[in-house]
Amino acid sequence: MARAQGARAQMALAFETTYGTPPVGGFTKMPFASTSLGAEQPLLNSELLGYGRDPLAPIKDAVTADGDVVVPLDAEAFGFWLKAAFGAPTTTGTGPWTHEFQSGAWTLPSMSIETGMPEVPRYAMYSGCVLDQITWQMQRSGLLTATSRLVAQGETVGTTTSAGTPAALELKRFGHFNGSITRNGTALGNVVSADITYANNLDRIETIRSDGRIDGADPSIAALTGSIEVRFADQTLVTQAINGDPCELEFAYLLPSGESLRLTVHAVYLPRPRIEISGPQGVQATFDWQAARDSVVGRMCTAALVNDVEIY
Repeated sequence: MARAQGARAQMALAFETTYGTPPVGGFTKMPFASTSLGAEQPLLNSELLGYGRDPLAPIKDAVTADGDVVVPLDAEAFGFWLKAAFGAPTTTGTGPWTHEFQSGAWTLPSMSIETGMPEVPRYAMYSGCVLDQITWQMQRSGLLTATSRLVAQGETVGTTTSAGTPAALELKRFGHFNGSITRNGTALGNVVSADITYANNLDRIETIRSDGRIDGADPSIAALTGSIEVRFADQTLVTQAINGDPCELEFAYLLPSGESLRLTVHAVYLPRPRIEISGPQGVQATFDWQAARDSVVGRMCTAALVNDVEIY
């Protein structure tokens, strides 16, 4: 008897034309490290009396479909997650292409994502997936991954795939050693680690339906936050925090072959941190930054991905 193994799991993704309706084709095979994407339907205990001490049968509650997908930051597949986070990009060039994603879109594309365990077999199609939040960390070493939090409409399970034969992408993965951080165009030194979180803060449309599913997930006020931990070497960031002035931060990755990913946050505000001397080792300070709309650029952030993919 075959048993499910994570090593044989697979994932395919396609953007939907109609929310909640999986497309008949156009799926792409996606690299991923893990996923908690799934649907659950809790049971409500019966409150009725008069039938003795043994309870009556429980009642099914509404369906909730959501979860996280941990994916690598790479030069090609990560563009699908950027499109889910920001909307369709503006693409320029003739190969390699530059895909520019901008924050502030009023509508976001929905996706259908199928996870498969062929040895069981079990293929689960999650339709109406909208990206709620994406987050990752920059550090000196380790595997570079991002966590995408999704809100889906529902789950359909079958014994055969509905994604057909998904197109495959070439995996060109970014590493932590490919990363850099600049402030107002100048390299920011003494950085120990950095966290970046972009959230669409989705509002689930929970209308009354016979299938218990949501009607949609609409984006509300976006948020781009994070933290920077630095070795305390000068007063530059502290002075900015005290003055209340914004700066531009750029988090970038560049491969020797030319592919790159740059997230430019146009107006970053820093809080005044507590500077602690906790022992004989180096003094470090953590700045929990927040981003806002820049009045000159007209948006909060811009993500630029340079690769060999012509269109997303």
